Amino acid sequence: SLEPLPVAGPDFGALGEEAELVEVEPESKQEILENKDVVVQHVHFDGLGRTKNEIIMYEIADVFKARNLIDVMRKSHEAREKLLRLGIFRQVDVLIDTCQGDDALPNGLDVTFEVTELRRLTGSYNTMVGNNEGSMVLGLKFPNLFGRAEKVTFQFSYGTKETSYGLSFFKPRPGSFEKNLSVNIYKVTGQFPWSSLRETDRGISTEFNFPIWKTNHTLKWEGVWRELGCLARTASFSVREESGHSLKSSISHAMVIDSRNSSILPKRGALLKINQELAGYAGGDVSFLKEDFEFQLNKQIFWDSVISASLWGGMLVPIGDKPSSIADRFYLGGPTSVRGFSMYSIGPQSEGDYLGGEAFWAGGLHLYTPLPFRPGQGGFGDLFRTHFFLNAGNLCNLNYGEGPRAHLQRLAECIRWSYGAGIVLRLGNIARLELNYCFPMGVQAGD
Repeated sequence: SLEPLPVAGPDFGALGEEAELVEVEPESKQEILENKDVVVQHVHFDGLGRTKNEIIMYEIADVFKARNLIDVMRKSHEAREKLLRLGIFRQVDVLIDTCQGDDALPNGLDVTFEVTELRRLTGSYNTMVGNNEGSMVLGLKFPNLFGRAEKVTFQFSYGTKETSYGLSFFKPRPGSFEKNLSVNIYKVTGQFPWSSLRETDRGISTEFNFPIWKTNHTLKWEGVWRELGCLARTASFSVREESGHSLKSSISHAMVIDSRNSSILPKRGALLKINQELAGYAGGDVSFLKEDFEFQLNKQIFWDSVISASLWGGMLVPIGDKPSSIADRFYLGGPTSVRGFSMYSIGPQSEGDYLGGEAFWAGGLHLYTPLPFRPGQGGFGDLFRTHFFLNAGNLCNLNYGEGPRAHLQRLAECIRWSYGAGIVLRLGNIARLELNYCFPMGVQAGD
């Protein structure tokens, strides 16, 4: 196999005649290998079983376009990453060798991909912790079901606040993995103690994901039968009024632009999410138009510190004479929005039960710095950051007979805000833990 040679050998001290000969020869070979035109004549696969040829041909097509050795190595590595991204191989190795045989060209190369396919059935068991709840997740997966990177997944989750299970089918478009279709059938039971509410959803959804330039889009249709009930006997009358069955059929669109270097503790980059949902025009007895967005900007400043600014907002407009449902409204408060307030404890409430709102906004300004005196620098200590923050927001219901100025005035009234400091621990690229001391301000009655 051909491998790139070092530009210069190690320094052994004073250069003699033999050392000069040793240095000159690798440099000349390296120059020849980099500049020499080559042709990829054959691409071989070792280890294929149930995988169809057409799905892998799209992923390796660029290898044949390489014109020199360095280009062959780069495009082969890119093809390897694409093959692993399909989720059908456990391991992919690449071997580049000179072409052999009667039809071999003097500058011909053969590229061999040695692959190990995943088993027809795989299982998983894990626990998840987030948003003040924990759950145990059991999963079964049938990867590469028909040989074209299709996937069927069954998942059962038993949590402290909700239990759910679902069956999903995933199908990517050959040659463009970012374009994919998924169908989901599910049942989800959730408990929401801040509203004394229990909700059981049984539904089916279809999603189509596709990129446009630097944006990722998702089109989704969802039909769900929702059953709302009281979580406790002490539930307020407003929550009891919401109890019962409803059928929601909605079409939604989501757009995401994400240039951050990390989704957990980014040091640079920006994030923009915009969501729209229209319910009622495709059936069901729930009708509304819902819009919300999230914007985040991160910039690294002096002393390895990072300043981060974020802004959220949303509005729910009922269509028709029927008021909005407690299951569709926005909620605000807690460690993921306005710190220092209890989970979703901002906004309209009745007898201690929080009912959500039809409009909200929230913003935050954060400063992340290394720990004082940098303990454990270059190792475990780099997982910790000092955190200073300022959060603000408001949630309310709007009278849509009024104008935009009245809406803005109502959102600007009774602003809740908080500030504080703490420590953040990054757990790989999957989660973060925060320990903060907060000073909630602008507290209203019932918060």
